[in-house]
Amino acid sequence: MSGLHPRPFIPFLVACAGIGTFSLMDAAMKDLALALGSFNAVMWRNSLGALFMGILFVAMRQKWPDKAVLKLHLWRSMVVSVMAVSFFWSLTKLPLAEAIGLSFIAPVVALYLAAVLLGEKIGRAAIWASLAGLVGVAIILVGRLSGHYTMGHLWGAAAVLFSAVIFAYNLILARQQAQLAGPIEIAFFQNLFVAVTLSFAAPWFLEPMPADKAPMLAGAAALATISLLLLSWAYARAEAQILIPVEYTAFVWAALFGWLFFAEPVTWPVLFGTAFIVCGSLIAARAKPSPVNQVEIASV
Repeated sequence: MSGLHPRPFIPFLVACAGIGTFSLMDAAMKDLALALGSFNAVMWRNSLGALFMGILFVAMRQKWPDKAVLKLHLWRSMVVSVMAVSFFWSLTKLPLAEAIGLSFIAPVVALYLAAVLLGEKIGRAAIWASLAGLVGVAIILVGRLSGHYTMGHLWGAAAVLFSAVIFAYNLILARQQAQLAGPIEIAFFQNLFVAVTLSFAAPWFLEPMPADKAPMLAGAAALATISLLLLSWAYARAEAQILIPVEYTAFVWAALFGWLFFAEPVTWPVLFGTAFIVCGSLIAARAKPSPVNQVEIASV
């Protein structure tokens, strides 16, 4: 574990770069999910990610984990498989910024899961965080209902909220996992076991990797790996209270990439709703910072 950096703004900027890299990966995955379907996009990305991280795992001479840790890696990967497919499917139905904004509800949900699964007490801050988050979600959904929408948009919103709940549970697992393994080990086994988990459905859903999409799939896997390394470096060198707000720059990147690559406008209800959700998440982070610390690191 590295010590704190004497200039906190450097880890802060590195973390910003890590969030930007991850958001670019989300944009690539949206394009891939539209072209290949969410299952194929997630399956091929994680397969290539397992290859990249496997090379890094061997090159860094990482130790093979014991049976108990392997079981935790496997269980979390099964959870991530459901989360990832539902989230990237939602990107095929919703603008990128809207989906990211709704997904910010996850840290608030994580507080309640921490109370149920870890026995942590729910304080007043958690209640205010929940109310702010729910108001934000309501604003975004009302904005969607009052405009031009289809049932696909509503199913997309439902999918991203479902993914956020699963992601909240994933944050709890990430806390347990981070105490037993390093980021390279976690990323390698997560990519590997997600691909293995999804392979059980491969006979029905998997299609051959199109040659014209192979570079983008490899790029998405590489971006996820780079993001992991940047965020791991930053979190090892700055306090969580400094870096937690960086997580919400993902919305800015999502709005930029959504506009740049998919011509997606950002509406006022999405902006106002996301502001409420972010406020709720920041209240949650102030009350119980631990579940939020791994938000982007745990997503790879």
